[in-house]
Amino acid sequence: MTDKATIELPSLVAGEVSWLGGSPGDRIAIGAPLIRFQVDGPGTVTSESTPPELVPEPATPAPSIGDSTLHKGAGASSDAPVVPVPASAGSSHPVGRPIASPAVRRRALESGIDLRLVRGTGPVGRIGHVDLDRCIDCGAPAAGISTVANTAVTDVRVIGLRRMIAERMSLAKAHIPHITYVEEVDVTGLEELRATLNKQKRHDQPKLTLLPFLMRAMVRAIVEQPNLNALFDDEAGVVHQHAGVHIGIAAQTPAGLMVPVVRHAEALDLWGCGAEANRLAEAAKNGTATRDELSGSTITITSLGTMGGVVTTPIINHPEVAIIGVNKMMVRPIWDGSAFITRKMMNLSSSFDHRVVDGFDAALFVQRIKTLLETPALIFMEG
Repeated sequence: MTDKATIELPSLVAGEVSWLGGSPGDRIAIGAPLIRFQVDGPGTVTSESTPPELVPEPATPAPSIGDSTLHKGAGASSDAPVVPVPASAGSSHPVGRPIASPAVRRRALESGIDLRLVRGTGPVGRIGHVDLDRCIDCGAPAAGISTVANTAVTDVRVIGLRRMIAERMSLAKAHIPHITYVEEVDVTGLEELRATLNKQKRHDQPKLTLLPFLMRAMVRAIVEQPNLNALFDDEAGVVHQHAGVHIGIAAQTPAGLMVPVVRHAEALDLWGCGAEANRLAEAAKNGTATRDELSGSTITITSLGTMGGVVTTPIINHPEVAIIGVNKMMVRPIWDGSAFITRKMMNLSSSFDHRVVDGFDAALFVQRIKTLLETPALIFMEG
């Protein structure tokens, strides 16, 4: 895992894992042993010959079949044979802890399944979704409702992506004095336009949601207030205003919160924004998003969809200076001066870095977005 991107490290040898350099979530020194395999042939490393504790070692060349210590960060030599590790239904879990992805662990927790009782069919006993499906189909015991007082306490280590999220959120709240501005938006006309465009779209165009319209509105508003599309280096006391609009889209995934980035939204039309946002959201959910796709944003959109609530207080994605929060859409009666009429209404809850953004500028920015969304034809006008 690098930042919020998970990277697969293929094994260079075929064999069984006999030792790990740490538990999930441990920070391991660069060059220290990460994993050892027991392989066929001379020079194999057995569990009896492995060190009982992690001792940092200098990085060494990539291992061959006989020398099977894989170092973190070590690259494979051009003549090193690559032998795939065969999947075995009878594989056991090395070092006593089931091997499974965060998504599989969360699903097992929600289903009340103890992964230690699940036989993994992946490499070195790795448990996948298919293994969970088999257990569920066979009637694996699930957590039931009990009337007996439960005094159990479960200690869950904050590791991996969740630890990265915790660190980023703590950094943002500790350094950035937030100001949150909430405004309601009448999106009745926008929803009618969106429905019409979706009926007329080509087969190769994505189905439009509210998101592409909001992205285009933000691009138009940023032209008038470029100071909102910026990164604040608080140590140097410099605000870096970016000409390119790189919009981060906060997305909830099975592994946790990720923020894939639509780069140069100013150069994309409505359909382009929709297609790129869909592609990145899918990559984030599948765990295939790259580090570049999860970094480099200059302003962020956050939304909880239908669970968006009436008002939220978004936390700014440090070191950005603004984040636009979308709340759920609701049909409400609105007084038009003579009678109540039904309108589709939605709140925007947006936060700004009050060190560099005044309340007036924050309000001006949100009001401009409101105008563009309430009169969506303005989004397509030049100038």
